[in-house]
Amino acid sequence: MAAIQKALAGDQFIIVLGGEKGGPGKSCLAQNLAVCLKLAGADILLIDADPQATSYDWAHERDALGKLVSIPHEKAHGDISATIKDKAKRYQHIIIDCGGADSQALRSAMTMATHLLLPFRPKRRDLRTLEKVEALVRLAASSNPDLIIRTIITQCPTLPSQVQRIVDAKDASASFELQPLQAVTFTRNVYDDAEEDGSSVMEHGTDPKAVEEIQAIAIELLEAK
Repeated sequence: MAAIQKALAGDQFIIVLGGEKGGPGKSCLAQNLAVCLKLAGADILLIDADPQATSYDWAHERDALGKLVSIPHEKAHGDISATIKDKAKRYQHIIIDCGGADSQALRSAMTMATHLLLPFRPKRRDLRTLEKVEALVRLAASSNPDLIIRTIITQCPTLPSQVQRIVDAKDASASFELQPLQAVTFTRNVYDDAEEDGSSVMEHGTDPKAVEEIQAIAIELLEAK
């Protein structure tokens, strides 16, 4: 946690998770990153801009259970730039789950963000969206030139024989000038198990490797320049 606390110090982070396709775990990452930063002492707000409201429902369930640290959370749709501007006056850090589709919420969030994180599974149907995502990112960078953009490969196969698929996915991302994080997530039951009970992999306590994955993502993303 010390490395995360150091990376958080002195800066405000507005982290947007989005993309062109559902399924690679945007909400899962948003939720786990929110808890990771909260446990590191961050003053954080989780905004759910996905009509499915997966992250909002997850955070609401946490509060209802009353056993876990509360994650302040809100819903927002449409042009959310004014909402982000207002909330940034009240919270040091904001994580925004924009779901798996190009939307007004995603486009407006990218104009306000410090970081954009784009998850992809190492699967052909996910990687086919890279061209559309690259065009969307170019548009965002034109209005927000300081935006730090990274992709992340998620739900990777754990078999050593499948490592090349991860390498190829990172190379595909880089070929569109979308820099991938070195950190990845692997397919682990704990991600689904934690989400179902309103917790995170840090709090579930059954898979230390998943905890290491989330912490590595947080550190690399926050330290990105």
